[in-house]
Amino acid sequence: MSVTDPRQMNEAFARAFNSRNIENLLALYEPDAVLRVDGSEKDLTGLAAIAAELGQLLQAPASMTSNNNFCIQHGDFALLRADWEIVADGVVVANGSSAELVRRQPDGCWLYVIDHSAGASAPRIV
Repeated sequence: MSVTDPRQMNEAFARAFNSRNIENLLALYEPDAVLRVDGSEKDLTGLAAIAAELGQLLQAPASMTSNNNFCIQHGDFALLRADWEIVADGVVVANGSSAELVRRQPDGCWLYVIDHSAGASAPRIV
């Protein structure tokens, strides 16, 4: 599941989710990455915490699509936004827009540093 173009991260995440294999999902994250899954201030740091959260998500008998909305690359970093949805039995059970920061690794592959699954869906603060 290695990603050599940051514009492919979100599609790779959906493929990893649809594989139903937690190792495929974890392979997309740096060891000390941060995951935030909702609008709270709760950050999950490191692969063990991320595995616990994503493992729960994999329990849902559903499939995911995730489309890259934009990718802004600067050197070894890229800022991403994806529009995603999770469908079970033909019904959308969850959807949103994520915000992510990915980093190019020494081997040329890209991994998540920060993944906020609802970051681009958050309501405006006025």
